[in-house]
Amino acid sequence: MQMSATVTSHETERRSRVRGQSKRASERVIEALLVVSGLISVFTTAGILYVLASEVVHFFAEVSLVEFLTGVEWTPLFADAKFGILPLLMGTLLTSAIALFVAVPFGLMAAIYMSEFAPNIVRRLLKPTLEMLAGVPTIVYGYFALVFLTPLLQSAVPGLSGFNALSAGMVMGIMIIPMISSLSEDALRAVPNSLREAALGLGSTKLSSIFRVTLPAATSGVVASIILALSRAVGETMIVAIAAGQQPRFTLDPRVPIETMTTYIVQISMGDVPAGTLEYRTIFAVGSALFVLTFMMNLFSQRLARRFRES
Repeated sequence: MQMSATVTSHETERRSRVRGQSKRASERVIEALLVVSGLISVFTTAGILYVLASEVVHFFAEVSLVEFLTGVEWTPLFADAKFGILPLLMGTLLTSAIALFVAVPFGLMAAIYMSEFAPNIVRRLLKPTLEMLAGVPTIVYGYFALVFLTPLLQSAVPGLSGFNALSAGMVMGIMIIPMISSLSEDALRAVPNSLREAALGLGSTKLSSIFRVTLPAATSGVVASIILALSRAVGETMIVAIAAGQQPRFTLDPRVPIETMTTYIVQISMGDVPAGTLEYRTIFAVGSALFVLTFMMNLFSQRLARRFRES
Protein backbone atom coordinates (compact mmCIF):
# COMPACT_ATOMS: atom_id res chain seq x y z
CA MET A 1 0.00 0.00 0.00
CA GLN A 2 2.87 2.35 0.89
CA MET A 3 4.63 1.53 -2.38
CA SER A 4 1.45 2.33 -4.32
CA ALA A 5 1.17 5.72 -2.59
CA THR A 6 4.85 6.45 -3.36
CA VAL A 7 4.38 5.59 -7.05
CA THR A 8 1.28 7.77 -7.20
CA SER A 9 3.19 10.64 -5.58
CA HIS A 10 6.08 10.32 -8.06
CA GLU A 11 3.62 10.15 -10.96
CA THR A 12 1.85 13.29 -9.72
CA GLU A 13 5.16 15.12 -9.40
CA ARG A 14 6.19 14.00 -12.89
CA ARG A 15 2.92 15.17 -14.40
CA SER A 16 3.18 18.48 -12.54
CA ARG A 17 6.74 18.91 -13.83
CA VAL A 18 5.65 18.15 -17.40
CA ARG A 19 2.78 20.61 -17.14
CA GLY A 20 5.15 23.25 -15.80
CA GLN A 21 7.60 22.70 -18.63
CA SER A 22 4.80 22.81 -21.18
CA LYS A 23 3.47 26.03 -19.65
CA ARG A 24 6.91 27.64 -19.71
CA ALA A 25 7.42 26.56 -23.31
CA SER A 26 4.07 28.04 -24.37
CA GLU A 27 4.92 31.26 -22.51
CA ARG A 28 8.25 31.47 -24.36
CA VAL A 29 6.47 30.94 -27.68
CA ILE A 30 3.96 33.68 -26.89
CA GLU A 31 6.77 35.99 -25.74
CA ALA A 32 8.66 35.32 -28.97
CA LEU A 33 5.54 36.08 -31.03
CA LEU A 34 5.07 39.35 -29.15
CA VAL A 35 8.70 40.31 -29.75
CA VAL A 36 8.36 39.49 -33.46
CA SER A 37 5.19 41.58 -33.66
CA GLY A 38 6.94 44.52 -32.04
CA LEU A 39 9.94 44.18 -34.33
CA ILE A 40 7.68 44.05 -37.40
CA SER A 41 6.17 47.38 -36.36
CA VAL A 42 9.62 48.88 -35.78
CA PHE A 43 11.01 47.63 -39.09
CA THR A 44 7.91 48.77 -40.97
CA THR A 45 8.28 52.27 -39.55
CA ALA A 46 12.00 52.23 -40.34
CA GLY A 47 11.24 51.11 -43.90
CA ILE A 48 8.75 53.94 -44.38
CA LEU A 49 11.25 56.46 -43.06
CA TYR A 50 13.97 55.06 -45.32
CA VAL A 51 11.80 55.29 -48.45
CA LEU A 52 10.74 58.84 -47.61
CA ALA A 53 14.25 59.98 -46.71
CA SER A 54 15.91 58.45 -49.78
CA GLU A 55 13.56 60.30 -52.14
CA VAL A 56 13.43 63.52 -50.12
CA VAL A 57 17.23 63.84 -50.24
CA HIS A 58 17.11 63.87 -54.04
CA PHE A 59 14.20 66.33 -53.98
CA PHE A 60 15.96 68.86 -51.77
CA ALA A 61 19.10 68.54 -53.85
CA GLU A 62 17.16 70.45 -56.52
CA VAL A 63 14.69 72.47 -54.45
CA SER A 64 15.53 74.89 -51.68
CA LEU A 65 14.26 73.86 -48.24
CA VAL A 66 13.51 77.51 -47.49
CA GLU A 67 11.36 77.80 -50.61
CA PHE A 68 9.58 74.56 -49.72
CA LEU A 69 8.73 75.69 -46.20
CA THR A 70 7.94 79.34 -46.86
CA GLY A 71 6.69 79.54 -50.45
CA VAL A 72 3.02 80.42 -51.00
CA GLU A 73 2.75 78.96 -54.50
CA TRP A 74 2.55 75.26 -55.33
CA THR A 75 2.76 74.62 -59.08
CA PRO A 76 5.24 71.74 -59.54
CA LEU A 77 3.63 70.60 -62.82
CA PHE A 78 3.78 74.02 -64.49
CA ALA A 79 6.58 75.28 -66.72
CA ASP A 80 7.38 77.91 -64.10
CA ALA A 81 7.44 75.43 -61.22
CA LYS A 82 6.94 76.65 -57.65
CA PHE A 83 7.45 74.36 -54.66
CA GLY A 84 6.01 76.21 -51.66
CA ILE A 85 4.05 73.76 -49.53
CA LEU A 86 2.13 76.38 -47.55
CA PRO A 87 -0.96 76.27 -49.83
CA LEU A 88 -1.27 72.51 -49.31
CA LEU A 89 -0.62 72.87 -45.60
CA MET A 90 -3.18 75.66 -45.34
CA GLY A 91 -5.81 73.59 -47.15
CA THR A 92 -5.15 70.63 -44.85
CA LEU A 93 -5.38 72.71 -41.68
CA LEU A 94 -8.47 74.57 -42.90
CA THR A 95 -10.51 71.46 -43.62
CA SER A 96 -9.29 69.81 -40.39
CA ALA A 97 -10.24 72.87 -38.33
CA ILE A 98 -13.74 72.89 -39.84
CA ALA A 99 -14.02 69.16 -39.10
CA LEU A 100 -13.08 69.70 -35.45
CA PHE A 101 -15.50 72.63 -35.18
CA VAL A 102 -18.27 70.21 -36.18
CA ALA A 103 -17.11 67.04 -34.45
CA VAL A 104 -15.95 68.23 -31.03
CA PRO A 105 -19.24 69.70 -29.70
CA PHE A 106 -21.44 66.97 -31.14
CA GLY A 107 -19.03 64.19 -30.14
CA LEU A 108 -18.62 65.47 -26.59
CA MET A 109 -22.34 66.04 -26.10
CA ALA A 110 -23.06 62.53 -27.36
CA ALA A 111 -20.41 61.12 -25.02
CA ILE A 112 -21.80 63.01 -22.03
CA TYR A 113 -25.33 61.87 -22.79
CA MET A 114 -24.35 58.21 -23.19
CA SER A 115 -22.17 58.27 -20.08
CA GLU A 116 -24.27 60.30 -17.68
CA PHE A 117 -27.91 60.34 -18.79
CA ALA A 118 -28.79 57.54 -21.20
CA PRO A 119 -30.38 54.33 -19.82
CA ASN A 120 -28.43 51.17 -20.50
CA ILE A 121 -30.73 50.04 -23.30
CA VAL A 122 -30.45 53.41 -25.05
CA ARG A 123 -26.65 53.44 -24.70
CA ARG A 124 -26.39 49.90 -26.10
CA LEU A 125 -28.33 51.04 -29.15
CA LEU A 126 -26.90 54.53 -29.58
CA LYS A 127 -23.19 53.74 -29.32
CA PRO A 128 -23.10 51.09 -32.09
CA THR A 129 -25.29 53.33 -34.24
CA LEU A 130 -22.81 56.20 -33.91
CA GLU A 131 -19.88 53.89 -34.57
CA MET A 132 -21.54 52.78 -37.81
CA LEU A 133 -20.63 56.21 -39.19
CA ALA A 134 -16.97 55.20 -38.99
CA GLY A 135 -17.70 52.21 -41.21
CA VAL A 136 -19.14 54.23 -44.08
CA PRO A 137 -16.64 54.37 -46.98
CA THR A 138 -15.07 57.80 -47.25
CA ILE A 139 -15.86 58.00 -50.96
CA VAL A 140 -19.55 57.88 -49.99
CA TYR A 141 -18.96 60.80 -47.64
CA GLY A 142 -17.23 62.64 -50.47
CA TYR A 143 -20.13 62.29 -52.87
CA PHE A 144 -22.56 63.17 -50.08
CA ALA A 145 -20.64 66.42 -49.56
CA LEU A 146 -20.51 67.18 -53.28
CA VAL A 147 -24.03 66.18 -54.33
CA PHE A 148 -26.11 66.97 -51.26
CA LEU A 149 -24.37 69.27 -48.79
CA THR A 150 -22.73 71.69 -51.22
CA PRO A 151 -25.98 72.59 -53.07
CA LEU A 152 -27.68 72.97 -49.68
CA LEU A 153 -24.96 75.32 -48.43
CA GLN A 154 -24.93 77.31 -51.67
CA SER A 155 -28.47 78.47 -50.93
CA ALA A 156 -27.31 79.87 -47.57
CA VAL A 157 -23.66 80.90 -48.09
CA PRO A 158 -23.06 83.60 -50.73
CA GLY A 159 -20.20 82.94 -53.12
CA LEU A 160 -19.80 79.29 -52.23
CA SER A 161 -18.07 77.43 -55.05
CA GLY A 162 -19.11 74.01 -56.28
CA PHE A 163 -15.85 72.66 -54.84
CA ASN A 164 -15.03 74.17 -51.46
CA ALA A 165 -13.39 73.51 -48.12
CA LEU A 166 -16.54 74.16 -46.10
CA SER A 167 -18.64 71.19 -47.18
CA ALA A 168 -15.62 68.87 -47.22
CA GLY A 169 -14.64 69.91 -43.69
CA MET A 170 -18.19 69.57 -42.37
CA VAL A 171 -18.56 66.04 -43.74
CA MET A 172 -15.14 65.14 -42.36
CA GLY A 173 -16.43 66.34 -39.01
CA ILE A 174 -19.42 64.02 -39.28
CA MET A 175 -17.05 61.18 -40.13
CA ILE A 176 -14.87 61.65 -37.01
CA ILE A 177 -17.76 62.17 -34.55
CA PRO A 178 -17.78 58.44 -33.62
CA MET A 179 -14.08 58.53 -32.74
CA ILE A 180 -14.54 61.45 -30.35
CA SER A 181 -17.83 60.24 -28.86
CA SER A 182 -16.73 56.64 -28.32
CA LEU A 183 -13.31 57.37 -26.79
CA SER A 184 -14.63 60.29 -24.72
CA GLU A 185 -17.51 58.17 -23.42
CA ASP A 186 -15.05 55.50 -22.32
CA ALA A 187 -12.97 58.16 -20.54
CA LEU A 188 -16.03 59.60 -18.79
CA ARG A 189 -17.26 56.19 -17.65
CA ALA A 190 -13.81 55.47 -16.23
CA VAL A 191 -14.18 58.37 -13.75
CA PRO A 192 -14.93 56.90 -10.29
CA ASN A 193 -18.53 57.28 -9.12
CA SER A 194 -17.23 58.52 -5.78
CA LEU A 195 -16.30 61.84 -7.43
CA ARG A 196 -19.82 62.25 -8.80
CA GLU A 197 -21.38 61.33 -5.47
CA ALA A 198 -19.11 63.72 -3.59
CA ALA A 199 -20.05 66.60 -5.88
CA LEU A 200 -23.76 65.82 -5.56
CA GLY A 201 -23.38 65.49 -1.81
CA LEU A 202 -21.91 68.99 -1.65
CA GLY A 203 -25.00 70.39 -3.35
CA SER A 204 -23.95 70.44 -7.00
CA THR A 205 -26.53 69.86 -9.67
CA LYS A 206 -26.17 67.05 -12.17
CA LEU A 207 -24.93 69.36 -14.93
CA SER A 208 -22.59 71.20 -12.58
CA SER A 209 -20.99 67.96 -11.40
CA ILE A 210 -20.52 66.83 -15.01
CA PHE A 211 -18.82 69.99 -16.24
CA ARG A 212 -16.87 70.81 -13.07
CA VAL A 213 -15.90 67.36 -11.80
CA THR A 214 -16.45 64.49 -14.25
CA LEU A 215 -15.30 66.18 -17.45
CA PRO A 216 -12.12 67.69 -15.92
CA ALA A 217 -11.27 64.28 -14.43
CA ALA A 218 -11.57 62.71 -17.88
CA THR A 219 -9.66 65.47 -19.66
CA SER A 220 -6.71 63.29 -20.63
CA GLY A 221 -8.94 60.79 -22.43
CA VAL A 222 -11.05 63.49 -24.05
CA VAL A 223 -8.00 65.39 -25.31
CA ALA A 224 -6.49 62.17 -26.64
CA SER A 225 -9.70 61.41 -28.56
CA ILE A 226 -9.71 64.90 -30.10
CA ILE A 227 -6.07 64.67 -31.18
CA LEU A 228 -6.64 61.22 -32.68
CA ALA A 229 -9.67 62.54 -34.54
CA LEU A 230 -7.59 65.49 -35.77
CA SER A 231 -4.92 63.10 -37.05
CA ARG A 232 -7.64 61.16 -38.85
CA ALA A 233 -8.93 64.35 -40.44
CA VAL A 234 -5.46 65.47 -41.50
CA GLY A 235 -4.87 62.14 -43.23
CA GLU A 236 -8.27 61.97 -44.95
CA THR A 237 -8.06 61.70 -48.74
CA MET A 238 -11.23 60.84 -50.64
CA ILE A 239 -13.59 63.40 -49.09
CA VAL A 240 -11.32 66.35 -49.84
CA ALA A 241 -10.32 64.92 -53.24
CA ILE A 242 -13.98 64.79 -54.32
CA ALA A 243 -15.57 67.75 -52.57
CA ALA A 244 -12.79 70.30 -51.96
CA GLY A 245 -11.30 70.52 -55.44
CA GLN A 246 -7.67 70.33 -56.51
CA GLN A 247 -6.58 73.95 -56.55
CA PRO A 248 -3.79 74.76 -54.08
CA ARG A 249 -4.53 78.15 -52.55
CA PHE A 250 -2.91 80.00 -49.68
CA THR A 251 -6.21 81.14 -48.18
CA LEU A 252 -8.43 80.84 -45.14
CA ASP A 253 -11.62 81.33 -47.16
CA PRO A 254 -13.63 78.09 -46.83
CA ARG A 255 -15.88 79.00 -49.79
CA VAL A 256 -13.28 78.44 -52.50
CA PRO A 257 -11.64 75.28 -53.88
CA ILE A 258 -8.50 74.17 -52.09
CA GLU A 259 -6.10 71.24 -52.18
CA THR A 260 -4.76 69.26 -49.24
CA MET A 261 -1.53 67.34 -48.95
CA THR A 262 -3.26 63.97 -49.27
CA THR A 263 -5.21 65.10 -52.33
CA TYR A 264 -2.01 66.15 -54.08
CA ILE A 265 -0.38 62.80 -53.34
CA VAL A 266 -3.35 61.01 -54.91
CA GLN A 267 -3.26 63.34 -57.92
CA ILE A 268 0.41 62.65 -58.68
CA SER A 269 0.21 58.94 -57.84
CA MET A 270 -2.26 58.27 -60.67
CA GLY A 271 0.66 57.37 -62.95
CA ASP A 272 0.77 60.38 -65.30
CA VAL A 273 4.10 61.61 -63.88
CA PRO A 274 7.20 59.53 -64.72
CA ALA A 275 8.94 57.93 -61.74
CA GLY A 276 12.27 59.40 -60.76
CA THR A 277 11.49 62.93 -61.94
CA LEU A 278 11.42 65.98 -59.70
CA GLU A 279 7.65 66.19 -60.06
CA TYR A 280 7.36 62.57 -58.93
CA ARG A 281 9.56 63.17 -55.89
CA THR A 282 7.26 65.96 -54.71
CA ILE A 283 4.86 63.30 -53.37
CA PHE A 284 7.61 62.06 -51.05
CA ALA A 285 8.37 65.59 -49.91
CA VAL A 286 4.69 66.23 -49.21
CA GLY A 287 4.37 62.81 -47.57
CA SER A 288 7.30 63.60 -45.32
CA ALA A 289 5.71 66.88 -44.29
CA LEU A 290 2.46 65.04 -43.54
CA PHE A 291 4.37 62.43 -41.53
CA VAL A 292 6.09 65.12 -39.46
CA LEU A 293 2.78 66.94 -38.90
CA THR A 294 0.94 63.87 -37.62
CA PHE A 295 3.95 62.81 -35.55
CA MET A 296 4.05 66.19 -33.85
CA MET A 297 0.30 66.04 -33.13
CA ASN A 298 0.59 62.58 -31.60
CA LEU A 299 3.59 63.67 -29.53
CA PHE A 300 1.69 66.74 -28.35
CA SER A 301 -1.35 64.63 -27.41
CA GLN A 302 0.79 62.23 -25.36
CA ARG A 303 2.50 65.05 -23.47
CA LEU A 304 -0.79 66.83 -22.90
CA ALA A 305 -2.48 63.66 -21.66
CA ARG A 306 0.49 62.96 -19.34
CA ARG A 307 0.33 66.49 -17.95
CA PHE A 308 -3.39 66.19 -17.21
CA ARG A 309 -2.89 62.81 -15.54
CA GLU A 310 -0.12 64.22 -13.35
CA SER A 311 -2.25 67.22 -12.35
